[in-house]
Amino acid sequence: MDITKDFLTECEKNFDADRANAVAMNAVTSAGVLKAAENYQARRQTRHAFSIQLEQGSITNQKSSGRCWMFAALNVMRFDIIHKLNLKDFELSQSYPLFYDKLEKSNYFLENILKTLDEPTDGRLISFLLQSPVGDGGQWDMFANLVRKYGVVPKDAMPESVSSSATREMASILTEKLREDACILRSAHDKGVSLEELKAKKTAMMEEVYRLLCICLGKPPKTFDFEVTDKDGHFIRGWNLTPLQFFEQYVGWNLDDYVSLINAPTKDKPYHRSYSVRFLGNVTEGRPVRYLNLPIEELKKAAIAQMKDGSPVWFGCDVGKSSGRETGIMDLDLYDREELFNLSFTMDKAERLDYGQSLMTHAMVFMGVDLDDEGKPLRWRVENSWGKEPGKDGYYVMTDRWFDEYTYQVVVNKKYLPADFLAEYESEPVLLQPWDPMGSLA
Repeated sequence: MDITKDFLTECEKNFDADRANAVAMNAVTSAGVLKAAENYQARRQTRHAFSIQLEQGSITNQKSSGRCWMFAALNVMRFDIIHKLNLKDFELSQSYPLFYDKLEKSNYFLENILKTLDEPTDGRLISFLLQSPVGDGGQWDMFANLVRKYGVVPKDAMPESVSSSATREMASILTEKLREDACILRSAHDKGVSLEELKAKKTAMMEEVYRLLCICLGKPPKTFDFEVTDKDGHFIRGWNLTPLQFFEQYVGWNLDDYVSLINAPTKDKPYHRSYSVRFLGNVTEGRPVRYLNLPIEELKKAAIAQMKDGSPVWFGCDVGKSSGRETGIMDLDLYDREELFNLSFTMDKAERLDYGQSLMTHAMVFMGVDLDDEGKPLRWRVENSWGKEPGKDGYYVMTDRWFDEYTYQVVVNKKYLPADFLAEYESEPVLLQPWDPMGSLA
């Protein structure tokens, strides 16, 4: 149909016939959609009270950067350090893994350019690779690869810089340079330059990347002294540690013990199968990203079991849906959009994934859960990395129904999974396309 004058007249007539439309129009034009749609009762019913609650150090703040996946992983890690060493508070450097993530992603991107030299520039794959060569986002397995190779350091060994706290300018110039490098390599290939010569060009390009990152973030430490005082006044010191020595001595995780579980209820991804994603990663020689797709209840069981044992849980979700940034409430009933606009929103989780309406956008940490008398979860305590202002002193509360619809991934120690699940995880993964929604980065 065409939009005609008669059609517009009829629309206006029907709009004016319902007084609720005028009330809604006045509310939204004055306060905005979310404020006008906010459900007062949902705010009253969503309490920060949990039958299992873990205590953490001070809330962290990723500021104007997309490092939530790093912050969440480092928050899980520092929890162990704080409790092992009896510290009041402690924070690991988030700038340190950022440096090496940008370096490794640049190398990963250029290696992928060399692998795809004969792909058309206007094809979907090259367009996808060029879209965001070194974005801030990441995945748990990408973080694990960085730690395996480079370790971790306390925050005072590599503090925040302007460019780590606000990455846009650094990322913009690095992205421009890498796209230019891709153009140079592909153009040289078209002119018959050998792969060996292209690799030599790539090495020189990577030296430029290293220089850019040092200028923006500072040179990462090779060694440092670790000095803290515990809650009882005991002084703890480690002399001349490398980042890997610090990780092994004060964290001591076996990163291979941690498994990513996802909930993607789409027809193309049967449950109890292992999945990976083509061209998704950062460290070229690192372990590929791998997930085990399970029903949502299995993600909950594993997360609860780990928290019952006293350990927090890294998870990924679509944080912008039915979630209040200021209130820190994640509740399907928080905004009554259907009532406000007299519309129906009927897609389920699988349909939202298939039609681009939802995917994982943010990583945080489960620090508690409220269980009913039968052990079923009612709501979840969430540690965010947006500073102390949002939510309750930086903590969010998630209803269990919200978990069902918008939580996509949890990472747990494999000891909390049955043997048959582990066998499924270790099986040969199904390779997903780079643009699959399960290839999204937090």
